[in-house]
Amino acid sequence: MKLIVNGEDKEHNAPLSVSELLKRENVQMPETVSVQLNEEFVAQEHYAHTQLKEGDVVNFLYFMGGGSF
Repeated sequence: MKLIVNGEDKEHNAPLSVSELLKRENVQMPETVSVQLNEEFVAQEHYAHTQLKEGDVVNFLYFMGGGSF
């Protein structure tokens, strides 16, 4: 199936959950990544049960803190 992952066209075999996509895309430290699916955030506890479908748009977002003035 075709997906858009972080702005790039990707092909993956279905069925595919968010958890499996994180593994296939070699996401480092997946526990620190927020996943946006079709502009909606997916709760981490739902990653294993959220199935992706043809044409989905997935973004992996890393929130970083820090910095000072």
